[in-house]
Amino acid sequence: MAVIGSVADEAQEGSVRFFVNAKSDFDDWTERPSATQQTWMREHYHRMLTYSPYFDSRLDWYPDAWVYKNSYAIESDRAVFSKYSHWVLRDAKGRLLYIPFACSAGACPQFAADVGNPEFRQWWIDGLRDKLETGYTGVYVDDVNLDWRVSDGNGKHVKPIDPRTGTEMTLSDWRRYFAEFMEEIRSAFPDTEIIHNVIWYATPADDPYILRQIDAADYINLERGATDSGIRGGSGKYGFETFLSFIDRVHARGRKIILDDDDSNTIAERDYELATYLLINDGFDLIGADGDRSRMNPENFWMGYSIELGRADGPLFNTGEVFQRDFECGRVLLNQPDMPTRKIDIGNGFNGFDGSAINSVVLPESSAAIVMKADCN
Repeated sequence: MAVIGSVADEAQEGSVRFFVNAKSDFDDWTERPSATQQTWMREHYHRMLTYSPYFDSRLDWYPDAWVYKNSYAIESDRAVFSKYSHWVLRDAKGRLLYIPFACSAGACPQFAADVGNPEFRQWWIDGLRDKLETGYTGVYVDDVNLDWRVSDGNGKHVKPIDPRTGTEMTLSDWRRYFAEFMEEIRSAFPDTEIIHNVIWYATPADDPYILRQIDAADYINLERGATDSGIRGGSGKYGFETFLSFIDRVHARGRKIILDDDDSNTIAERDYELATYLLINDGFDLIGADGDRSRMNPENFWMGYSIELGRADGPLFNTGEVFQRDFECGRVLLNQPDMPTRKIDIGNGFNGFDGSAINSVVLPESSAAIVMKADCN
């Protein structure tokens, strides 16, 4: 496993390590950045998810880049499909199956490969090796789906036929194949940072294949962060408390979290996502703001991402009304979804982001407050 933290790289739970998904809509900042902008990005972006071959020539000024690679996609419009179509999963009638994304008119842009096929795995690993030799720090493995994500051309779930048994593939075997594949990637690249983009609500929580998959990564990416509209209150399958429990499980296994927020574009959602990050940050986790480029580019970086609350007094806790975490220089309070509005008295000596004194906060559902101690420098 790659080394994420060290003595020289001391954990600070109350500060931010920022992550950028540098998709094509971020090209304005990566295509021809000035020397000043290059330096700024190195100083403010802890890691950047990038796409080859576009970013290959930019590694000289931003070397801490991860290269994107989908875990089981075979592009339907690429020459590789005609050569390797035998790797694509099929249904009981022999029809090709897809990854259920952007499907239209009976087809999707990505066929679903059989991750249990050793030839596919080796081809995938060989392709990654070529990319890493270019100079990337790590690989971002997308669609590490340990829940079913196989469909027909209309995006409707279909159970594939397992080429090894000739019968319908079971969910347990699907997960086993994925866990084994991720372990092979880890074994092939022991010193490379490996990131898995996962489905956090896959159950049961103690499934051995899910745990093996987590162990094969350095970072676990939560693609829609805490502002995912599907997260509800409480401890149900999609509950906020379940979300926190998953993060706890990842941390307990020595891995790190990325809250990659691609949904929030309001001030309230922005604050809620940062508050969630500060509640769970072990000092080496990352946060992104993929949903709103206007607050995280080199010409407009929100002050909240430069916050310095210092070391945490301990982990988050539930007060009975809200989640809270205390820091050397501040406090974070969060009211999860589907809960009544809470008014919380916090006492004297706290300021808001604008520097004004605050002694109480009102928190509707899915909202948060970050306050700083007035006597902290």
